[in-house]
Amino acid sequence: MSQTPAHFRDQVSTLTDDGLKRKWIYPKIIKGKLYKYRSVVSYFFLLLLICAPFIKLNGEQLVLLNVIERKFVFLGIVFWPQDFYLFAFALLIFIVFIVLFTVIFGRVFCGWACPQTIFLEMVFRKIENWIEGDHNQQRKLDAAPLTFSKFLKKTSKHFLFFCISFLISNVFLAYLIGSGKLISIVTEPVKDHLSGFISIWLFSFVFYLVFSRMRELVCTVVCPYGRLQGVLLDNQSIIVAYDYERGEPRKKINKGQDTPSGDCIDCKLCVQVCPTGIDIRNGTQLECVNCTACIDACDMVMTKINRPLRLIGFKSESEIKQKTTFKISKKIYAYSAVLTVLIIVLSFMIIRRSDVQTTILRASGTLYQLRDKDQTVSNLYTAEMVNKTDKIVEFEIIPDDEHARIQYIQKPDAIAYGGSTKATFFVILPQSTIRKYKTKISFKLQSEKKVVDRFETTFIAPANN
Repeated sequence: MSQTPAHFRDQVSTLTDDGLKRKWIYPKIIKGKLYKYRSVVSYFFLLLLICAPFIKLNGEQLVLLNVIERKFVFLGIVFWPQDFYLFAFALLIFIVFIVLFTVIFGRVFCGWACPQTIFLEMVFRKIENWIEGDHNQQRKLDAAPLTFSKFLKKTSKHFLFFCISFLISNVFLAYLIGSGKLISIVTEPVKDHLSGFISIWLFSFVFYLVFSRMRELVCTVVCPYGRLQGVLLDNQSIIVAYDYERGEPRKKINKGQDTPSGDCIDCKLCVQVCPTGIDIRNGTQLECVNCTACIDACDMVMTKINRPLRLIGFKSESEIKQKTTFKISKKIYAYSAVLTVLIIVLSFMIIRRSDVQTTILRASGTLYQLRDKDQTVSNLYTAEMVNKTDKIVEFEIIPDDEHARIQYIQKPDAIAYGGSTKATFFVILPQSTIRKYKTKISFKLQSEKKVVDRFETTFIAPANN
């Protein structure tokens, strides 16, 4: 049973009218101009996605999301849990960017840059067409009884699907644990990396199910972005849309008959090429991933019947109904301003981010100690230093007050890469320099004659009047 236009918004396009059975999608592939552009963009992102974990910058891989070790790397810059505020700020910028991008361009990211779409359309779908034939041949093969030829084709296809899923799993794991550890899992005995070995196979089965069975359901059911799109779009948003003012009324072309009043000849080719099974002529739908396959298909038909191109194209509702050109709305200006401010603030925060983060606390249960022998007063502190760099940091704590000196109880000389260390020490000041009960004192953390951090605390002592 096919879905009727009368209730296309009542349920997803991959269900039959009774809602009890899934409709398997057999999209026809038309290699038009936009398909070729999309192929170039997709293969670029595909190459970047595969290579990013293995590209080194500043001694670190390009992107790392190691949740287990709480280590994150972006463009060779290492971030630790102490930098969580930067991560939260960056996430806020990403959300605002997605909102702004969707308000202007709709769901074009899904069709042109989403890894799910890139792998499905540019890798798995092409393998399927190579082994089983075009969309009609695939439909006939699935409906046919099991023969040796069908068994061979299905087995070959799913074997290749799983092999590619296995490779994707390895790359995905490289983003989570690092390419170095992944290579160790692959090259060293299984017993030494049992958890990593199990993870690779588990992710392989997940990716295999996603690309062999779930497919468009990831976009239409699992991914929340389609629903978010419905909230963010307005009449000025540029989306893949059918120009109903020009296309209606639809009418097939018959021999000896004049060109119909509407340009749409109801060939349904736009429906046949859609990877999510919708009819774009019904209007904006959450299932549409803006892959532009329907644009190529419709342009091909318009060329054959000598009508202008882009009956389906990147258009806004205002452009279709009111014939107005795209205008930047106040909402876009507002989002752009917010995004610009957030990016500037984040850039400033990253630039000001110190290589070592120091936290200094007074030793619990202590105030001050008077030293009558040399007429000084001391306070006991504990300082914790966290290394955010990609190397061991040798350091020295130097007070800014020329009268102050430090007497260590526990004195480490270096901070391990990605680690932390604690120093316990007395800060000693002459009683003659104390003018009030609480005095601000500051320090610099110096490494290789370079100041890597500054911090301050309160020094408590009786005032010398």
